[in-house]
Amino acid sequence: MRIGILTGGGDVPGLNSCIKAVTRRATEQGWEVIGFRRGWAGPLNYNPDDPEGSERHLMRLDNEAVRTIDREGGTILHTTRTDPQWMVEAKLPDFLKGKFKLSDKGTVDTTPHILRVFEHLGIDVMVTIGGDGTLAYAAQLHGEGMKTVSIPKTMDNDVFGTDYCIGFSTAVSRSVEHINALRTSTGSHERIAVVELFGRHSGETALIASYLADVDRAIIAEVPFDVAKLGALLAADRAANPARYAMVVISEGARMEGGERLTYGEADEYGRKRLGGIGHLVGEELTKITGIDTITQSLAYLMRAGPPDALDQMVAKSFGTLAVQEIAAGRSGFMTALRDGNYETVPAALCTEGRKRVDVKAFYDRDAYRPRIAQVTGKPMFLY
Repeated sequence: MRIGILTGGGDVPGLNSCIKAVTRRATEQGWEVIGFRRGWAGPLNYNPDDPEGSERHLMRLDNEAVRTIDREGGTILHTTRTDPQWMVEAKLPDFLKGKFKLSDKGTVDTTPHILRVFEHLGIDVMVTIGGDGTLAYAAQLHGEGMKTVSIPKTMDNDVFGTDYCIGFSTAVSRSVEHINALRTSTGSHERIAVVELFGRHSGETALIASYLADVDRAIIAEVPFDVAKLGALLAADRAANPARYAMVVISEGARMEGGERLTYGEADEYGRKRLGGIGHLVGEELTKITGIDTITQSLAYLMRAGPPDALDQMVAKSFGTLAVQEIAAGRSGFMTALRDGNYETVPAALCTEGRKRVDVKAFYDRDAYRPRIAQVTGKPMFLY
């Protein structure tokens, strides 16, 4: 048996732990493990007609190669947001240019090449660790005859079909740590702090971090907000605080009532622009509205920097172990998942069938702009 493995999308703490678990459990089975570098860009850039020159796109994994990797964050395989079914011709490796039909959107689908690479390398099962984009493509490949296994990771915790994704706990822990550290400067200058966190469509990271750090207000991606109302609330929070400061956390994907999500830069080949800037915009508006100076801080990649915490280590290694156990039992086409506190598997395509978002009614006060846990009894550990 030869197992392939890759990590796609944004990096999160815990990826190396998962890679290590897959490699060790597979080695115990007597299987070989081949890692593809840089997500789906690995097989995309591998040329079966030049295997020696293409070796740089692979990483041969064994117990020695993964011995210490779980002590660090990120991914030793590196990662990209490459999606082989929506490639711009100009970004294809030279040996693939001109070999695919252009779609109406000016992109090409390189899936036949990806399947050829797996066949050439003798990959029996492909293990993909990623968010909904990476995993959706893996599910598509399984439908085309390539055996795949999906493992969900995203610090937003927004992959549909699982209650938990690798990276979420550490992202929340990092956020709480930096939010509380920022209280020093905010209080010293008697200002309002606006802290922007990652979260394109789901505000769960901002919600839970705000709940744990006990900030004054929280703005999540799911609920449009009135900045004038927010300013009045924060001014009152500051006045009531003996230390004369207030704090608000905001998801990068949040938007004002009647407004759009803020993006910047040119769109990539998949039509996506970078999100960000809402924190600075809100900070400027709050100063205009309240007359109080603000501190704005985007935590950005600090949320997912460094090694994983104990929970992400546990989930990552358990997901990796579960994946190999199921492969050994002859199964594929599934995604590892945590549901109601239990490890299980679900159909790989389930991640494409919905969107995981904050249950606003159960966990958020849309009038006060604050986390509000309507009922704790019966809820899972992370209040999903």
